[in-house]
Amino acid sequence: MSAEAAALRLGTTVARTAAQTWLGGKRQEQERRLSMAELVRIRVSGLRFQRSVERQFEEIADAVFDRLAPFLEREFRRLDEGGRRAVLDGVCDAFARADLSDARILAADVNPAEVVRRLTREVYAPVGLSAAETHLYEVLFAECCEYYVQIVRGLPVFEERALTELLSRTTSLGAEIARILERLPDRSLFAPEGTDRDAEFRRRYLELVSTSLDEVELFRRTSDRAAAQARLSVAYVSLRTVGDDGTLRRTRRSALPPLRPDMSGWEEGRGESAGQRVEDALEGSSRVLLRGDAGSGKTTLLRWLAITAARGAFTGSLSGWNGLVPMFVKLREYSGRTLPTPETMLDSVAGLITGVMPRAWVERQLADGRALLLIDGVDELLDTERRAVREWLRKLLAAYKDVRVVVTSRPAAAGADWLRRDEFTALHLDRMAPPDLAAFVRQWHHAVRDLGDELPCALEELPQYEQSLLNSLKDRPHLQSLAGTPLLASMLCAMHLNRGSQLPRDRMELYRSALHTLVHDRDADRNVPSAVDSALSVGDKLILLRDLAWRLSDNDRSEIPLEQAETHVARKLAGMRHLDERDGVVVLEQLRGRSGVLRCPAEGRLDFVHRTFQEYLAAEEATEEHRIGNLIGRAHLDMWRETIIMAAGHANRPQREELLGGILDRAQSETRHARRLRLLAAACQETVPQVSDGLAVRLDTALEALLPARRETDPPALAAVGTSLLRKMPQSLGELTYKAAVQTVRTVALIGGPEALELLSGYTRDERFDVRAELISAWGYFDADAYADAVLSSLPLGRFTVTLTHSAQWHALTRLPSLTNLAVEYPFTEFDQLERLPLLGSLEADQVPAGTDVSPLAAQSGLTILSLLTDGPVEGLGVVAGLKELDHLRMDLRDLTKLDVVRCLPGLQYLSLFGAGPTTDLTFVSGHPNIRYVYLAAYRRCLPPGFEALSTLPNLDYVTLRNIDVAAWLATSASLPPRTGSLHLDQCALPDDPEALRLPGVRVHIG
Repeated sequence: MSAEAAALRLGTTVARTAAQTWLGGKRQEQERRLSMAELVRIRVSGLRFQRSVERQFEEIADAVFDRLAPFLEREFRRLDEGGRRAVLDGVCDAFARADLSDARILAADVNPAEVVRRLTREVYAPVGLSAAETHLYEVLFAECCEYYVQIVRGLPVFEERALTELLSRTTSLGAEIARILERLPDRSLFAPEGTDRDAEFRRRYLELVSTSLDEVELFRRTSDRAAAQARLSVAYVSLRTVGDDGTLRRTRRSALPPLRPDMSGWEEGRGESAGQRVEDALEGSSRVLLRGDAGSGKTTLLRWLAITAARGAFTGSLSGWNGLVPMFVKLREYSGRTLPTPETMLDSVAGLITGVMPRAWVERQLADGRALLLIDGVDELLDTERRAVREWLRKLLAAYKDVRVVVTSRPAAAGADWLRRDEFTALHLDRMAPPDLAAFVRQWHHAVRDLGDELPCALEELPQYEQSLLNSLKDRPHLQSLAGTPLLASMLCAMHLNRGSQLPRDRMELYRSALHTLVHDRDADRNVPSAVDSALSVGDKLILLRDLAWRLSDNDRSEIPLEQAETHVARKLAGMRHLDERDGVVVLEQLRGRSGVLRCPAEGRLDFVHRTFQEYLAAEEATEEHRIGNLIGRAHLDMWRETIIMAAGHANRPQREELLGGILDRAQSETRHARRLRLLAAACQETVPQVSDGLAVRLDTALEALLPARRETDPPALAAVGTSLLRKMPQSLGELTYKAAVQTVRTVALIGGPEALELLSGYTRDERFDVRAELISAWGYFDADAYADAVLSSLPLGRFTVTLTHSAQWHALTRLPSLTNLAVEYPFTEFDQLERLPLLGSLEADQVPAGTDVSPLAAQSGLTILSLLTDGPVEGLGVVAGLKELDHLRMDLRDLTKLDVVRCLPGLQYLSLFGAGPTTDLTFVSGHPNIRYVYLAAYRRCLPPGFEALSTLPNLDYVTLRNIDVAAWLATSASLPPRTGSLHLDQCALPDDPEALRLPGVRVHIG
């Protein structure tokens, strides 16, 4: 039997089975054995329709033939004639015996893999097949099931009484099914067996991720010049994040061993900070729910993580992630669809090469803990779909416990505790502080250089535009407040580059100007022929875009099939009587190609380049078509929050009164949603230009019910109200509980600006520790010098650690004479200026670049605590031996063989060492008389030489080991000093026999 004959027989079998299901032939057992022609004659009346149906299913059989013939041509060479026939008969018989009814397919969630699993438990391979024949049988049966399910999903619903109408709509059914099958990856047919091709596929996959995700929209996109896409890896700026889980906010130091450990237990302290770099926050947890407002950079961050992992280019705190395999899953692609199985997780990024992916390759990455799962956009799904995501994640992590996962969402769609049961750390992307914004502006202008002649100015003029914008941001505080997210900052940069000093005053004006620039002005100003010759005015284009945006939002979707969008555009054009153009395909292609607002994220799909544009345009459409009642009815739904806020800005006065009044009416009558509705009404004040006196009173009453802020989630929501909220804030915190006082400080800091700074300066009179700690943490949100003068100089800082997040703060330290404890959370090299500071008690510099000269530490001879973590060898390390007052030393050993300075520090009690390796000799700690606590972490799992030196420390109380080969240590004559009470093991190699961990008098903690 030839391969072609076998492929044709299988194709006919699959098509006939699909025809039986579609035509209802399963109702009668005798119809199961009829040929296609006989089945059609029984079920379809009329010769013409019978011939039409037969042709459709013949085309389907041909489509299956085209898929199988190349594979069988290769595989049949390995079998003799008898083996080929036995396999083919077995597959065809199995299809005849299997229950492939609609009910059975639906019971398996129309999932081909699940259908195969269920059927293989019921339909067994023929007896007597060889190993090669059995394997071929299993592959062919699974592949035919895959085709069958895809075909059934593409068939229209059959109703005998409507047969004529249905058949009139199926003239292209066979061709459509063929296209569906063509798009299926050849995963099961051509994927290689075994693991010998794993490394080759991994290389190809990582190369594809590195190139395909390394682009970022700079709001200057055109269709005719590929260079208009800038590299994300160039434009990326590190953002800050704060804890979002109801506990104190985490800093990078809180993920390190405590500087002064609590000797009564093993709970690590948590520090207060205005925020930490998101990379540092991610390093502290393998499961993260990252929440952020619209445009806060969630998707960009995931893309940066993916391309950096693909290149193995992580540095600093995330260097341990090098070697991970990123898997980027866009949840919006699965709205209304089954969530991906492991083998389909790569399809959206690498669908072109998954056909040659070795079988179970993804499962092996997950099982070995080498996968970095990046799941984007929980908020872009319906509420019921979000619950399915949570269950999907739960099952995935139960099967693969060591997977690192980052999930993103807007806050309203997923609470901080949404994944707490699954041990996720909740983090919130903070708004950009002035230094972050300045860094973003610099990086944006650096990235935009790649656009070449797409720039609206000469390349050599870019530095002037950059400095001009930086000066404007410094001189005009409202711009800093406006550009608090990467999306808004990027739009501001693009607008400034096009218009110079003509910058907006609020968010609505920024969106409006950006849309006009993108949709029309930019091409018109540059005399682009397609814009000059177009019959569509900017108003016409916005009408069409608004209609599309509303249709998407009204159906709770972020994407739409391209054909459906073309139909909507054509219908809208029919009502625009002043236009001669009526072709929706042509007009939509013009909008997609030239506006920079629409894009095709996947073949046959359309969406807006950023969801915020969709929400802005949908809000405008809602006011144009007076859908205010619709908005009021949806005001409690998180997916509609931003749309309603912007609708309040678009609305005329009667609409605004109706909208806000309706929301407040619901807040009074619906206890369940009252708080959310009041917050929404308050947030709408950001965009409304004016309200009546009566509505103003109602809004004030609603706002007063929300104050003072008490919850961790309150400050961002309240800060969205804007500077007008500051008038409601108390001048003194004395009447507030400590929780309310702390959250009030946080709210004022998030609003920012001169008025907020004046208010915070009055709060310095509050003597409560937590309030003062929050005031210190807020430094990063303001100009460094101004805040130091107005706030920090009035605080007694001796009990607090002042954390620097950018270099401008370093130069303001001379204004703080009471400074005692200093932590630096950016790459620190200014050791030569330590002498200008007062004598410090502690210094934590956890990002010291390689090659830095640390010898000026001698100027701080009174240090009792020193943390010095580096990313390579540093100069002048011997100076540490002269710091005789040191009580705690935290050092990096990665590039050292030993740390002899420890012998010169007789008062040392707490020793934390990182980066130990196979060549690190620990004998330098031998016999130290006062060390009570040792934390030792290796950069790769090993047992450093000289490890037995720990047993010579007479006063050692507590030991923490991370990434150490404890099994190898216990295999020797392992011991700890008699005084040692606790041993904490984290990610260590442990012995197979748990009894080996029983050490006399020592409590052993694992994990």
